[in-house]
Amino acid sequence: MAGPKDLDPSSSPRALLGAELRHARERKGLSQEQLGQRLFVSGSFIGQLEAGTRRMQPEFARMLDEVLETGGFFTRNCRAAATSKYPAHFVDVAESEAQATAIRQYAPLLIPGLIQTAAYAWAVNRAYDPTTPEETIEEWTEGRMERTRLLDHPTKPMLWAVLDEAALRREIGGRAVMAEALRHIAGLARRSRIILQVLPFSAGGHAALQGAMKLMEFADAPPLVYFEGVRNSRLEDDPARVAQLRFVFDLLVASALSQEKSLALVEALAEDYTHEEHP
Repeated sequence: MAGPKDLDPSSSPRALLGAELRHARERKGLSQEQLGQRLFVSGSFIGQLEAGTRRMQPEFARMLDEVLETGGFFTRNCRAAATSKYPAHFVDVAESEAQATAIRQYAPLLIPGLIQTAAYAWAVNRAYDPTTPEETIEEWTEGRMERTRLLDHPTKPMLWAVLDEAALRREIGGRAVMAEALRHIAGLARRSRIILQVLPFSAGGHAALQGAMKLMEFADAPPLVYFEGVRNSRLEDDPARVAQLRFVFDLLVASALSQEKSLALVEALAEDYTHEEHP
């Protein structure tokens, strides 16, 4: 039987690599759980690789070639699947976002990337690294704006954003930039493209005081939760952990303002920024 052909890097390499993994596993007569046990990972992790929601690391590709006897196929093609325009620590997240059917996100300090404007994204990127050349900042900003095009689809993914009031009041890029950013968010909410809630200062203590989180669901893969820190991030797929964080998100929703009151606050703040910019 002829072996698999090398992947074409221009044709969704992660998806093709995942399909080849599924075929190779099935040829060996292994379930996702059985293959995971041989590689000391969970069956859900194998499922995410097959669905293309996880990036295959070179060392793991080598182990797959050994266990599935694929003649170095995964090792050769792992590099093509890993090609990305995003920073290394964010590659898996960006790829997962693109395939998610639902995203639930709590943002304590910044407007989430998927609903940022170009001017706001540029100011955030510049603040991240004040010494980076202008052309690099432009490249990062273009990459972020490309991510926002996910919302061009009328319904997918479903995005439910709970924004802390601090994210709306932290002035990034100047008052004109903030006014534009908040009007953009309000527009998405008014078009029913996102579910928007604001967690007000008056809510006091809440279940996510320790930081941001993003929950992602998929049609054919287990859910993921994403945590982000200072120049660091991680994805988790442990079912118990994901369920725990889904409960935390539900608590935030219960503490947040209603959608109507949230929209009114966002629009009022946009007006405040506008009037203060242009008395």
